[in-house]
Order: sequence, then C-alpha cells, then structure tokens
Amino acid sequence: MLEMKVPSPGESITEVEIASWLVSDGDWVEKDQTIAEVDSDKATLELPAEESGIITLKAEEGDTVEVGQVVCLIDTSAAKPEGAGAAAPAATAPNPEPVAAPAAPASNTYATGTASPAAAKMMAETGVKVATGTGRDGRITKADVIEAVASMGSANNGERGQTRKKMSSLRRKLASRLVTVKNETAMLTTFNEVDMKPIFDLRNQYKDAFLKKHGVKLGFMSFFTLAVTRALQLYPATNSMIDGNELVSFDYVDVSIAVSGPKGLMVPVLRNAETMDFAGVEREIGRLATRVRDGKITVDEMTGGTFTITNGGVFGSMLSTPIINPPQSAILGMHNIIQRPVAVDGEVVIRPMMYMAFSYDHRVIDGRESVGTLVAIKEALENPEEILMNGNAKKALGL
Repeated sequence: MLEMKVPSPGESITEVEIASWLVSDGDWVEKDQTIAEVDSDKATLELPAEESGIITLKAEEGDTVEVGQVVCLIDTSAAKPEGAGAAAPAATAPNPEPVAAPAAPASNTYATGTASPAAAKMMAETGVKVATGTGRDGRITKADVIEAVASMGSANNGERGQTRKKMSSLRRKLASRLVTVKNETAMLTTFNEVDMKPIFDLRNQYKDAFLKKHGVKLGFMSFFTLAVTRALQLYPATNSMIDGNELVSFDYVDVSIAVSGPKGLMVPVLRNAETMDFAGVEREIGRLATRVRDGKITVDEMTGGTFTITNGGVFGSMLSTPIINPPQSAILGMHNIIQRPVAVDGEVVIRPMMYMAFSYDHRVIDGRESVGTLVAIKEALENPEEILMNGNAKKALGL
C-alpha cells in the first residue's frame, strides 16, 4: 500500500487546501494521472498519482492539510479492473414499484400550508412565497403575507436565492495580503497620461515582420516593460523594498506581470528584464501567460519580483488605483486606450490616450522618485524609437 503525501510547493509553504478531487474513492488510477488540485497561499497545483492502483481518499475537499501529510492510499497490488478508465454503460433500471407517499402527520389537515383567498391574491401580486401559516390548522393568512412582505423589503418578482462556498486558500491569502498592504504601508498613487500614437505607428509598421521573424506578436507589454526597467534604473529607490529594519535595493529588475487565469489573478515574474530585448519580453510573457491559463504555473515562477505591472485596460478599466504587491514597493497600472482630443502644438487633435497609475509605498519612495519614475515611463513610451530603440527600430526589434 503506497501512502501519498502532500509534496512541498515551496520553502515558505507549510500547508495546502484540497481544492478538488478529480477521482473518487475506490477508483483505479494510472501513474502520473492528476488526481487532485491543491491550493497553496500562492498558486493552485496539481497532485499526480505516484503509482497505478486502487485509490483510497484520506482527506475531503476543502480540508487544510500539512505538507507531508498522507492524503490518499494507492493499492499497487490490486489488479486493474476490466474497462477501468472507460465510462461504464448506463444500467437500465427495472420499472420501480409504485411507492405510497408517506402519511401526513396527524396534526396536519387539508388546510395546512394552504393560503386563504386574500392571502393567495396578495402573494400573486407581490411575488412573495409563504410556506407556513399561523392561521387555524396552519392555514396561510393575509397577515402572514403582510409580515413576509415587510421582512423582505420592497416587493419584486425576481428570485432571491444565494449560494455559499468556502474561499480557497489562495483567495484567503490574497485577501489577507491586500488588507495588510492597506494597513501596514503608506500607499499613495500618482497619475499621468501617455500618448500611444508613436507606439501604434511602430507596431503598424513592423508587426508583420516581427511576427514572421520571431513567431510572436509585437504587443504593448514589451514597450511598457522596457520603459519600466529604464525608469527603475534611473530611480533605484523604486526598485527597493523593506526587509525588517533594512532597505534592500536591487541591481536587477524582476518584473511581475499580472495575468488573469482560471484560478484568479496570478503574477508570474520576468527575471532580469533589464537584459531582455523586445522579442525576448514578448516570448517570455507569452510563455508565462500560457502556463497561467493552463494551470501549470509554479510557485517558483511567481516568486521574487521587484516591481509589478498590471493591465486593467484589457477588462475596460479607464482609471484605477492598483494595490502594491508586497513586499514590493511600487506597481504600475495600465488602462484602456481611448481616442481623445488633446492639444498638440497649439492645435486640438485626436490621439489614442492611456491613463497610467503608479502606486508606491511612501515609506520607501519619496514624491520626487515616484513622479520622476512615472514621467520617465511616459517619456520612453511617447518617444520609443529614440529612448528605447537607440534611434534604430529595426535593429531593436531584431529585424
């Protein structure tokens, strides 16, 4: 009998939650078959079977289990049942014998739960349903309906159901971290806007050649990532974080990119983004985003960022105040691009404009550094060919 224990998802993780069992107790499982999904503080991970055999579950869905705890047993000596893994044909059940309805309790009569004519009319008009009454023999009276209407507030004709489910370990940890950020940091947000026309022009000119050469699309994220890495090098305080009583500054830039996946928002990390070119950034973002959406992202791939970029614009957000991703000290929020009238050289023209939001921990970053960082990002985005490409777009794009 093989005991399957919870593996360690990462150094700082001591417990996980059984999010869902993908097999049932007594099922035959094959080696490396995914048998469960477990939620840690940082990600949802798959649990593969270590051997083939008959499985016996030792934990329920929703249980919190410690790393190293036995969660199931696999009987490796059991013979594989015939047809295991294939759907069993539905058995045709014989016609059941009629079953008499259980007799009503002696205390109930024909009037129990029956609405009086006035009560029935009021329930039809208000949409309120009353199951039990206070009248004689349990009859529903007009007074019962009036009381139900008063307790429900204003009348409506819609359904009023609700569902409850336990928050996943990942969601609970995220909620706790967000509250911690609001309570324990001096978070402020500064805003600016950027004219995206120069980037649009470059993409329209080179996107086909870029895709043909590198196999990935030339998106906005590469421009923003490289603009951020340049700004962080100009203002090193923005690329720092507090560790106890010490301030830690980094000579590299690991950019966390917020990606929406089936299990919620994940933040994989681009390591040493300062060494990447446009093609390298686009390839790595594409790889990480695919792993998030396929549910294959690992804890290591989401650990250790020094700065975060989040793009609410993909969901239609025009403006927001992004929350810092601890223990980092700053985050850049991108938003949707809208054609707006702006003044250029004394004339009103229509340009694709984006609002940017820069949230930062004022304990680490002063106003000069925060505004300077955001302005440096804006300058690079509005003059990408000169600042990000050293005046040679084709060379910078690897064409």
